[in-house]
Amino acid sequence: MSDNILHECGIALIRLRKPLSHYIEKYGSTYAMNKMYILMEKQHNRGQDGAGIANIKIDQKPGFRFFSRYRSIKAQPVAHLFKKIAKKYKKAQKEGKDKFHNEQWLKEKLAFSGEVWLGHLRYGTHGMNSIENVHPFLRQNNWRSRNLVMAGNFNMTNVDDLFDVLVDLGQHPKEKVDTVTVMEKIGHFLDEEVQRLFEKYKDQFTNKEVSDIIETELDLQRVLKRACKDFDGGYTMAGMTGSGSAFVVRDPSGIRPAYYYANDEIVVVASEKPAIKTAFNVDYDQIEEIQPGHAVIVNKNGDYHHLPILPPLEKTSCSFERIYFSRGTDPEIYRERKQLGRLLVPQVLKSINFDLKNTVFSYIPNTAETAFLGLMEGIQDFLISKQKDIILDGKPSVDSLDEILSFRPRMEKIVIKDVKLRTFITDDHHRDEMVAHVYDTTYEVVNKGKDTLVVIDDSIVRGTTLEKSILKMLDRLNPKKIVVVSSAPQIRFPDCYGIDMSKMGDFVAFCAMIQLIKDQGKDYLLGEVYEQCRSRNEGDENFVKKLYKLFTPEEISDKIADIVRPEGMKAELQVVFQTIENLHKAIPAHKGDWYFTGNFPTPGGMKVANKSFMNYMDGKLVRAY
Repeated sequence: MSDNILHECGIALIRLRKPLSHYIEKYGSTYAMNKMYILMEKQHNRGQDGAGIANIKIDQKPGFRFFSRYRSIKAQPVAHLFKKIAKKYKKAQKEGKDKFHNEQWLKEKLAFSGEVWLGHLRYGTHGMNSIENVHPFLRQNNWRSRNLVMAGNFNMTNVDDLFDVLVDLGQHPKEKVDTVTVMEKIGHFLDEEVQRLFEKYKDQFTNKEVSDIIETELDLQRVLKRACKDFDGGYTMAGMTGSGSAFVVRDPSGIRPAYYYANDEIVVVASEKPAIKTAFNVDYDQIEEIQPGHAVIVNKNGDYHHLPILPPLEKTSCSFERIYFSRGTDPEIYRERKQLGRLLVPQVLKSINFDLKNTVFSYIPNTAETAFLGLMEGIQDFLISKQKDIILDGKPSVDSLDEILSFRPRMEKIVIKDVKLRTFITDDHHRDEMVAHVYDTTYEVVNKGKDTLVVIDDSIVRGTTLEKSILKMLDRLNPKKIVVVSSAPQIRFPDCYGIDMSKMGDFVAFCAMIQLIKDQGKDYLLGEVYEQCRSRNEGDENFVKKLYKLFTPEEISDKIADIVRPEGMKAELQVVFQTIENLHKAIPAHKGDWYFTGNFPTPGGMKVANKSFMNYMDGKLVRAY
């Protein structure tokens, strides 16, 4: 993605199912730490603003700490965290010597030596990047079973409503943000569950005995059913109690991803399959998906279950995960991205007037490379088909046959992302000039004034990088025409489920649509839709869709080309986008497409779209949720 978009977060959870001594004897004392490091490092693409890790020791003796947490916002937060933990291990090994392999000694003397691990990687979609914003979050209590540690990949659209619910319950939340409201709501029902069990057994056992019973019988499914019923958003939320129970719950639409693997030694959950495969060397078909509206729950004894929490809705898992965000080493994602490129072939051939001889193909690094490979495979298939027709129909001579069979599409590495340059210059003109040098290009591979240059990107969001950098750079190669191809459809609507695309006015497709309306002198339509958004924003309709229906996708694409075209550009410019139909052909199992179509899976999403439009009309440069 040539535009810089912050997005998604990543989670990793490990639960050791056997006594700690088993792992010490079989793998060594650092087994769980090493596995968690791999899980988090293999998901570092999901969050580079910060990282956090927490650990629970089960059945720790009173008087000893049973909980550890580190968080970091350093430049390489995962490495920073584990360097600190490894330092503690080395110190303990030096001091304890042969005791370092004793389970009880480790749990009493060494932090991060427990059986339950929770890791988080953060991409901040809004707000300050301070240590206070980094997960896991902690809700503390002197009863072990009431302690709650939480981390997640989520965004709630109804934070105000959730805040009011907490106030009505008698709480006094310290902040009106989704991380706090979600944890406090789950924490409230965790407290009620603990109290329910206490009332059940208090007359039969001592308080200490009741505490042990509560930790064993804690019903996290009941807690989550009660807590999650009011949530509106996309979420994968992971949590641990102080007594060692753990859970990962997924939203009813399956918007945010979550996968798990279990055997007799461990239960592991992560946001991406490749992380689990790499860390535990298992086959992909052994890794399960947490189903929408379900949770993987592990009790204190290590037994795990995949249980329903909320009635599942139509599955609309985020297609942007497949197009861009998730690691392309997942075999399914790799195939999907190649298919996205292959399905663009008819549009690309039309854009170059089928003149393959005078066309150079390339991509904007690096995430678009897989779609580029699919595009070129499709071009090769088209070429083979045409070669067969010529040979069968034309009966060419030996010389012309050699020429026909030796022809290959021209592929070059045109665009290279160079080092990040710091733009100390303050005036806009010279800053833009500096930004233009973030990318570099390969010279003397384009025939000046003759060749068409086709460059594929995986998505075009704002178009700023195209205008300020890439197109200026490509135009200096003096091609006859430049075709910019997006393997994703036009991004038209804000995302409110975790991606940093919240302001409608930032999207070049939206700006193109607005400009087309103004070109036709129909500005009054903007006012009509604004009034509908203001007076009828109940979450049952996205009124902004009406404005897009006034124009074909091709009309909007042409206007986008006008908008991103730099002043003084000589080459002809065309912008080609993936179609919605082909998006679903390439990615049939992940139908979440609200940022392209406006078809939000929850009422909160519809409200956000309408509010984002109102913010644009009011000139408010704020997010709509």
